[in-house]
Amino acid sequence: MKEPEFPRILGICCRWCSYAGADLAGAMRLQYPPEIRIMMVPCTGRVDILHILKAFELGFDTIFLSGCHEGDCHYLAGNIKAKKRVNKLKKDLVALGLEPERLEMFHVSSGEGPKFAGVCTEMHERALKLGPNPVKREARAAWLATQPRADIAV
Repeated sequence: MKEPEFPRILGICCRWCSYAGADLAGAMRLQYPPEIRIMMVPCTGRVDILHILKAFELGFDTIFLSGCHEGDCHYLAGNIKAKKRVNKLKKDLVALGLEPERLEMFHVSSGEGPKFAGVCTEMHERALKLGPNPVKREARAAWLATQPRADIAV
């Protein structure tokens, strides 16, 4: 299956709650955009700011973390740590040329399949509104500038 050019959306989901919510959405045959790529992690608290920045560099247009509800984390406070990281990074994204709306943290439990489908739809709509990730375009242009051109004889 060929990756879509636009929009590319990454959902980073907690193994204990949100990933099960995604599974339930599928089992219920709920519709959500096919451009969503879901990555399961043991806990959203394990997701570092650098992981998110790398995903933007790789060309994802919007990214969301989806973890347990506050107070329900299997690792006690992982979801709270993740929320703090996301909120801090959202403030810093402007300096990198990205809109803060490209990143969001949600809380979805294992029994909330419809809510998970709604989160996916919301992030898809945001990606369409914001347009392609400008970091991806700039990174590609910088890379192309370093490559030998076929139209120039050596």
